[in-house]
Amino acid sequence: MALASGQHKSLFGNKKASKVSRFTYGMKLEVEVTSKEIIKPSSPTPDALRRYQLSYLDQLTPAIYNPLVFFYPDICDTHANKIKISDQHKQSFSNALTYFYPLAGRIMENQLFVNCNDEGIPLSEARVKCQLSDVVNNPVPCEINKLLPFKIHDAEQIPLGIQFNIFECGGIGIGACISHKIGDALSFFTFVNMWAAIARGEKKVVAPEFVSASLFPPRDLSGFKPTITQTKEKIMTKRFVFTASKIEEIRAKYADKSSFENQTRPTRVQALSAFIWSRFFTVTEVRSRPDTLCLIYQLVNLRTRIDPPQPEYSFGNLYSFTSTIVPSMDTTGESCDHNLVAEMKESMKQFNKEYVKKIQDGYNPNSRELVASNAKGETPIVSFTSLCRFPVYEADFGWGKPIWAGSAARDIKNAVTFMDTAAGDGIEAWVSLNEDDIAKFESDKELLAYVDAP
Repeated sequence: MALASGQHKSLFGNKKASKVSRFTYGMKLEVEVTSKEIIKPSSPTPDALRRYQLSYLDQLTPAIYNPLVFFYPDICDTHANKIKISDQHKQSFSNALTYFYPLAGRIMENQLFVNCNDEGIPLSEARVKCQLSDVVNNPVPCEINKLLPFKIHDAEQIPLGIQFNIFECGGIGIGACISHKIGDALSFFTFVNMWAAIARGEKKVVAPEFVSASLFPPRDLSGFKPTITQTKEKIMTKRFVFTASKIEEIRAKYADKSSFENQTRPTRVQALSAFIWSRFFTVTEVRSRPDTLCLIYQLVNLRTRIDPPQPEYSFGNLYSFTSTIVPSMDTTGESCDHNLVAEMKESMKQFNKEYVKKIQDGYNPNSRELVASNAKGETPIVSFTSLCRFPVYEADFGWGKPIWAGSAARDIKNAVTFMDTAAGDGIEAWVSLNEDDIAKFESDKELLAYVDAP
């Protein structure tokens, strides 16, 4: 994790930390799982709903868990309070599963459905031998994985898992994993936020809509199996924080200045994507291959782009992605990051209702072979996922909203995930590169000029 030199503010107040080195690595977490049990829905799933059909987009999605940990301070400050919170946590979870009944079943991927048999979901409780502030003020992605119930790449039949982590100070971290085979990021937050609403006593909750298979009917994909390429290289994930002011500087850097009177600036995510791509290009071997074409992926939420538009509580994989092919450098030997912004905007324009209808009719946008066939030779791929403006910080279980929500380390090469900071005005970039590239990347002087303290 990159830190600016000097002092930084703690999320637990305005105390100043002592001077730190340019890079500070947090402590290794010692986590002891103290109990495990299976939580089932509080009401049985009706027979008519026992078979949940997977959609075409579910078929195109690899089996991997989406992880997140929500942190809350000073919740279990006494033993009695710990028992009370634990019991409420389990009961509200059980109640939430009655609305999200496919999550309590088992995924039968080869048969294209979820067996909604109410078999239940594993819930673990664990003791973390440190203070909550030790993690939140200096998070290390690979250590956060210890607060999760599953390994990220172990997604098979179980759709969901929860780990309830209790720190020595009484703070808690709720680690959640949901299988991407059954739901996208917005589906993840829809579940967690309804669970939280039930826990804090809300009487009126909006039930999810399970319409993905009717919108995108499953198809015969014989011979196609979506996978995330596992490499023998060691992949490391690091977190970089950009404040609102630095993001504005980067947006200005990539503004379209073709018209002095009507200069247009890219979005925050477009600007950061181009900036991170330019630093990736500079520090890696891509620059040594000037004739190389590169493939940039951006994930797209389809709910607002389908006809008719779907509400955000529509559950399932209702996403796709744009693919942008760019040369690694222009004729002057510089990276094409300025052109990348324009290309990314153009790629996003294709996602109109007609294009989504094409996917509904069976077009496979996930075929990397189809996209890469336009490029000659090896095609470096960089993927960007943005969770910015998603309701990450709405999970109030009755203890207030989380003081921080953190992702985890992923063994996915050249992947970047953007998340809002807890304050909402900055952006965290979780960058996964191979060990050599991440060492060069986090030492890049131009990157460090824009990176803030954690």
